[in-house]
This record gives sequence, C-alpha cells and structure tokens, in this order.
Amino acid sequence: MKVIKEATQKTYQRNPELIQSVSDIIQQVIANGDAAIQALSQKFDGIQLDHIKVTKEDIKNAYQQVDEKTVADLKFAAEQIRFFAEKQLGCLKNLEVQTAVHGVTLGHRLIPVEKSGAYIPAGRYPLPSSALMNIIPAKVAGVKVISACCPPSKQHGMIHPVVLVAADIAGADHIYCVGGAQAVAAMAYGTETVEKVDLIAGPGNKFVTEAKRQVLGDVGIDSLAGPSEVLILADESANPEYIAIDLLAQSEHDPNAKAILVTTAPEMVEEINEYLEAFVKELGTGATAYRAWQDNGQIIVADNLEEAIAITNDAAPEHLEVHTKNCLEVSERLINFGSLFIGPYAPVAFGDYVSGTNHTLPTMQTAKYSNGIWVGTFIKTSFFQHITKEGCENLADACMHIARLEGLLAHEKSVAVRLK
Repeated sequence: MKVIKEATQKTYQRNPELIQSVSDIIQQVIANGDAAIQALSQKFDGIQLDHIKVTKEDIKNAYQQVDEKTVADLKFAAEQIRFFAEKQLGCLKNLEVQTAVHGVTLGHRLIPVEKSGAYIPAGRYPLPSSALMNIIPAKVAGVKVISACCPPSKQHGMIHPVVLVAADIAGADHIYCVGGAQAVAAMAYGTETVEKVDLIAGPGNKFVTEAKRQVLGDVGIDSLAGPSEVLILADESANPEYIAIDLLAQSEHDPNAKAILVTTAPEMVEEINEYLEAFVKELGTGATAYRAWQDNGQIIVADNLEEAIAITNDAAPEHLEVHTKNCLEVSERLINFGSLFIGPYAPVAFGDYVSGTNHTLPTMQTAKYSNGIWVGTFIKTSFFQHITKEGCENLADACMHIARLEGLLAHEKSVAVRLK
C-alpha cells in the first residue's frame, strides 16, 4: 500500500465552548419556550419571526413561488423514496411462536414511534431532499405525528419555499420555522407552539449534532452525524473522468467533507487529477470543492484488489462507489458502508436525490455498527410473552433457582406464589 495524497482530516472538534454554548441554548428553550426561539432566531439567523409554526397559507404561498418542473421532480423523488421505504417495511413482520416449553408463547410486535421530529438543515442553498428523506420513511413506518423543523431563509423571512413544498409533499403534519440547537431543544422538550416528539432524526451542523447528543435520553435520536464522506474503490477498468467528478461532487458539500480514492491502478492517478482540475474551472462550486479536496482528500494505491477491499472495509465510509471489473462480485465482499453505489453509472448524486435509498447515513466509521435512516428507525420491536398455568409450572424451577443465585428473593417468590 502507498499513500499518494494525505488528508489533513479536518473535522470539527467537540470542544468545551461548543458544549457549553449548546447547553445554554437548550436551557433557554426549556425555560422560555417560544420567546427563546424567537430571540435565538433573531440572534443566529438575523430574522424576527412573526410566527414559528408554518400555516396552510405559508405552504400555499410556497407552491406559488416554486415552478412546476421543480414540484414534479420533487414528487418523482418522493415516489422513489416511498416505494423503497414500503418495500423495506414489507420485510418487517410481527412474530408469535410457541416454544418447546408447553404453555409458553413468545413474540414481538412492531410498533411505530408515536411522534417523530425531522430536522431539515439549511445552507448556502435550500435542501428539499433532506425533507423527503427524513419525513417519508417515518410516514411509511406509521408514525402518527411528524414534525419538521428548518431554519428560516434570510431571502424569504420564512423557510425556503422549495423546502416547504418538499416537506408538504413528504407528508409532514407540523412544520416549524426554527433551526439550530434551539430546534432540537424545542422538539425534545416542547414549547407553547412546538410539539414535543419522541425521536429526532436528520443531519445538521455541529450545533445541531451536539444538541442531539445532549438531549439523547430525554428523546431518541437517529445518529450523530459528522462531515460527509465518499470512498471510491477503483481498478484499471475505471473511467478517470467519472472518478474525478465524483470526488469533487462529495467535496463540494462542506469544507470538512472527505473524499477518498482507493485504487489498484497508480497509472490512472495523474489522469484523474487532470480531469479534477479541469472540472474545478468549470464549476461554480469548484473552488469550494477543490479546497475541501486539497485539505481532506486522500489517494491510496493498494498492491492488489484484496488489499483494496480490506482498506475499504476498514474505512467504513458513508458513501462507497465501486468502479471495478466484476463490480457486483466485488461489492459482495464489502461489509462496512452507509450506502453502496455499484458500477460506473451509479454516482452518489442518484442516492442523494432520486434512486430511492436514504441519504442520511452513518459517518466517521460508524457504518461498522450502524445504518442510515430507514423505516426501521421509526419502529420499535417490542417483545411479549403469554404464559399459561402449564407454562408457569414448566418454567418455574429454573426461574426460581436463577433468582436465588442472584439474591432476588421477591423474584423467586413471585413465581412460587403462583404454584400454590
């Protein structure tokens, strides 16, 4: 293995200042509710909110500001996401089974979370895809009440119209014009206007992520997101032009975004770099993407495909593209990734928007033990047992013995009284 390009691996740090700042915001929201949200919106977003909860009139106005092509494409993307979520739901089933011990029936029930919150981030551009990705799986899962929070747009003094339209298409029950750590706090604890939820899902900046960390336990969360990542696994059959643009596409997300190339073809690296630099000059986001690539990009040349696969599995990237001969066969040997893109015609962009899989994914190697948002994120698997008198008699001896071993005499007695 040879590392041709090192990464500085710039990621935000969870420093004491960040922790305290977010804690202060959360406490303000708990203490002052809507008034805190309005003050914090003025402070951080530079906007004085007339109202926090989006009205039907707001949504109607948003549709009037969004062109028909955009609405149609958002509906197309929503249908793809909904289709895949419904197929995932079909794989999940309630269970009821008789055990070998007579009189004992065990099982589990799949129960949707009652109320979920979707955090929809905002950045240099509106992010309607995040509304679709974080709301639709919850809707398909059967969540009764879905609340969405998104920061206001300075241009509109309200959530950006295209995001409002996307949230409406996705099926949000309530939409609130609030972002940042204060949105997480509002959903976790409730205010006069914002309804408390049971689980918060969706990515955000370091303040949102830290807020989710701090409210965890009082409310559930999907995951703690870090900077976005892609790893491209390529051999000599790969198209250098495709690789170059896909590395840049990931890098344009954020100054801390991380793009990695793992290849068995060192002779291709120079050509990839040439294409990459040419694309930088063409793209309006080229300078931003190139800076992230320079700071955080990495190129690793593996001695052979076996080593390349091992490096890739250890990296456990958020997005993983496979550009190799026999790409389907190679993909079967990859085990740690948030979302897998197989073959030269599967750029990450499709998964970000329209293929149907979710784009809220595990980062920072957490793909080794976790997954992205899906219908299962919003469903609890709760166990049950039905035990008859015969079953009680058949389980009693072993149960009472183990209870005595652990010194839990009331546990033992709770069985013994039933044997009288």
